[in-house]
Amino acid sequence: MWILLGVIAIASTFINLYFYAAGKDYKLAMALGLSFTALTLCAEYSLVSDWVKREDWSALGEAPNFERVIWFLTIVSILLNIAPVLLERKGKRS
Repeated sequence: MWILLGVIAIASTFINLYFYAAGKDYKLAMALGLSFTALTLCAEYSLVSDWVKREDWSALGEAPNFERVIWFLTIVSILLNIAPVLLERKGKRS
C-alpha cells in the first residue's frame, strides 16, 4: 500500500510543478502531494507496526535502513511541493 501511495504522492508533486510552470492553479495538486506523502508515511508506519505485532524481527531489522530514505524523500517532497509558493512570493517581492 505504501508503494502505491508513494507513487501517487510523486505524481501529484510533478503535477503540482507542471501546473505552476504552466501558470495554472497548482494549490490542489500541492495539497494532494503533501497529503499523499503523509499517507505514505502512515502506511509505512503501519507496515513496521505489523512486523512488531507478528514478531518478525528479521524484517524489522531492515527498518533502520528505510529510515534515512523515508526522511530524505519526505523532506524532498515537502520542498518540491512548497517550491511554487516560495517562488510566487519571491516573484511578487521583486
